[in-house]
Amino acid sequence: MRPVHTALAVLVAAVWGFNFVVIQIGLGHFPPLLLSALRFLVAALPAVFLVGRPRVAWKWVLGVGVALGIAKFGLLFTGMAAGMPAGLSSLVLQIQAVFTAVLAAVVLRERPGRVRVLGMVVALAGIAVAAADTGLSGPATGFALVVAAAACWGVSNVLTRRAAPPDALNFMVWVCTVPVVPLLGLSLLLEGPDRDLAALRALDWSGVAVIGYVAWVSTVFGFGAWGYLLRRYPASAVAPFSLLVPVFGMSSAALVLGEPVSGPRWLAAVLLVGGVGLTSLAPAGGRRGAATAAGAPAGAVGAAR
Repeated sequence: MRPVHTALAVLVAAVWGFNFVVIQIGLGHFPPLLLSALRFLVAALPAVFLVGRPRVAWKWVLGVGVALGIAKFGLLFTGMAAGMPAGLSSLVLQIQAVFTAVLAAVVLRERPGRVRVLGMVVALAGIAVAAADTGLSGPATGFALVVAAAACWGVSNVLTRRAAPPDALNFMVWVCTVPVVPLLGLSLLLEGPDRDLAALRALDWSGVAVIGYVAWVSTVFGFGAWGYLLRRYPASAVAPFSLLVPVFGMSSAALVLGEPVSGPRWLAAVLLVGGVGLTSLAPAGGRRGAATAAGAPAGAVGAAR
């Protein structure tokens, strides 16, 4: 990769890592489901009028919109609101690579090779260490919700692979239109209209900045830049930069939010990032291996935003 494109890939990873800190700040302004709905609303408008019609079947837009937008982000934001730290969330969410590989093996008949299986085992060991550390210092419910969010991310990755969108930004903008109304409805039902109205009435420049960052910087810029890189270079050259996301997430959470990073958490990070690297980048066994090697890392990035 050219140096300027390497710098762009690192910048995107930093943007996505810092996004977890911004989400944590945003949860001080908005209920989690309302914040997620506003994120997708602002990301979709006015971009949806500028990118043209979807270039894949509507069933894929709807499917990914439900799995990624409603389920994954709804669970992630709710888990963080339940006390899951921003830095740890950025790390644990990477277990999506294991869920993606398992679902691809079951649904797409993509047989994992030995290296990929080893990567899954190492990543799961990292999750076990993180769970043990969280059990001593944090809420188990929040941890479980973030793991569930990673599983939903895996579902969306498999659906995205089946959709094979020719334009990643076009696809993501249309996906962003799907969760808005369902998330608003869930927020009114579960979080209550009084709480939602209070958050909107108290909206200040800090809240506006949070929504602007998670919608335009993390989603529109981040995904657009990543799609640009994937069009110029093989996924195997671009995807490794996504492993920097939890590094930026944990370090920025420590610097900005003062989150402590324990020894076990660093061990979990090494195991998880290493395992995810093996799982995402190693070729799968069988004739579909080439497609998997290219597809898994590319799809995996969507939820880092």
